Amino acid sequence: MNICFVCYRGNMHCGGQGIYLYDLSRELARLGHNIDVIVGPPYPAPMEWAKVHPIENLNLWGRRRSFASSPRPFKIFSPLNFYEVAVTALGVFPEMLTFSLRAFLKLKELMRARRFHIIHDVQSLGYGLLLMKSLGIPVVSTVHHPLSIDKRIDLESDRSFMEKFYTLTFYPQFMQGIVARRLDGILTACGEGEAAIMREWKVPPEKIKTVGNGIDLDLFRPLPGVPRGEVDILFVGNAEDRKKGIRYLLEALSLMDGHLKLTVVDDGLPHKTLAPRMVKRLGLEERVVFTGKVSDEELVRLYCSAGVVAVPSLFEGFGLPAAEAMACGAPVVATTAGTLPEVIEDGVSGLLVPPASPRAIAQAIKRVMTDRELVRVLSEEGIKRAAEAFSWKLAARNTLQAYREIPGETAS
Repeated sequence: MNICFVCYRGNMHCGGQGIYLYDLSRELARLGHNIDVIVGPPYPAPMEWAKVHPIENLNLWGRRRSFASSPRPFKIFSPLNFYEVAVTALGVFPEMLTFSLRAFLKLKELMRARRFHIIHDVQSLGYGLLLMKSLGIPVVSTVHHPLSIDKRIDLESDRSFMEKFYTLTFYPQFMQGIVARRLDGILTACGEGEAAIMREWKVPPEKIKTVGNGIDLDLFRPLPGVPRGEVDILFVGNAEDRKKGIRYLLEALSLMDGHLKLTVVDDGLPHKTLAPRMVKRLGLEERVVFTGKVSDEELVRLYCSAGVVAVPSLFEGFGLPAAEAMACGAPVVATTAGTLPEVIEDGVSGLLVPPASPRAIAQAIKRVMTDRELVRVLSEEGIKRAAEAFSWKLAARNTLQAYREIPGETAS
C-alpha cells in the first residue's frame, strides 16, 4: 500500500503528533508498505524508511512583531504567508489551515509520479484535506481529542478579558469540526476519544475507528543499575498546556514534606512562563527543577530513576507519559481524566485520583513513597500492561485494518 502522511509539525519534541508520525510510519514501513511524509516544521529526525517532503512556513506563532525579519523579508507578501502574518497578529493560530493547503499543492505534485492508496492526516484537520479528498483518494485523520476541550480548559483558567479573547480566537475548532465530518474516517486511540469526537463534532460513529496508540518498547524499558527514587517526583509534558494540570501538581507539592522535589521535563524561563510563575507564587523555587528538552536516552533514565511519575491532567487523549513510565517500571499517579483510566488499571498498574484535586494527588504520591510492596506491584504490572497493550506493531496492524474498512480503493 502507498500511504501518504501529512503532519503540520513533525518533530518528536514538539508534541505527541511528532512521536505518532515517526513511530507509526516506521512500523508500517516494516510491514512492507511505501511511506511518503508531507510535514511542516519543526521537522522530524531522519526517517530512512520514508520519502520526506518538508513544507515551509513562516513559523510566526508566539511572535507579535518583526514578522519580516528573515533573509527574504518580501516572501511575506505571497498569499498564504500574508494571511499568516495578518491573522497571527490578531491572535489566531493559522498553521493547521495554511499547512493543509500547502500540503495539498505538494500532494498534487507528487501524484504526477505515483498513486497513493490513502492519505493519513495527523491532527491538522485543515480545509486542504477536503481538497485532497476531491482527488479521489480516501483521507483519514488521527485525532486524540477535539480542540474544543482545550478551549474550555483554557477559558476556565484565563484571568483577564484579553486572555479569554485570545483563547476564543486561537483554536480553529470550527474548521476542524467541518473537516472531521467530511473525511472518510477518523482514527483515535481509545473509547473516551471516540465519545468526545462524536459529542463535540457530531461525527457519525461508523466513521470513527479506535486503533490504539503505541510506545517504543525497545527504548522505554527498565534500565538495570538505575536506582529508583534518585528523582523524587517526575512530570513529563508541556508545562504551558493547562490541560496537563501542572498547577494542581505544584499545589500538591506545597502540601507535601519540604524535602521532596519535583523534576519537570520541559523548559522553564525564559521559554515557558506559566509553570515558573506558579512555582514562584507557591514559594517552591528550591523544590522544582526544569530540565529543558532532554534526549530519549535521558528521558528513559529519568523514568527509571523516578520515585513516582505524576500525570495530573485535566484531559488526555491518550496519556503518553503514563504509558512510557509504566514501560520503564515507574509507579504512576494519574487522574481519572480523559483516557487515562483506559491506560492505567487503578491499584494495579498505577494509582488514579480525581482531576484538579491537589490533596488527592499529594495523598497518592505519599502512599507510593511509603509502601514498597505497592511500588513492586505497580512496577511489575505497569511493565506487563505496556508490553501487552501499547506496542507499535499492534497499533500499526489496527491502523491497516481501519484503512481497509474505509470505502474507496485502499487495496495493498
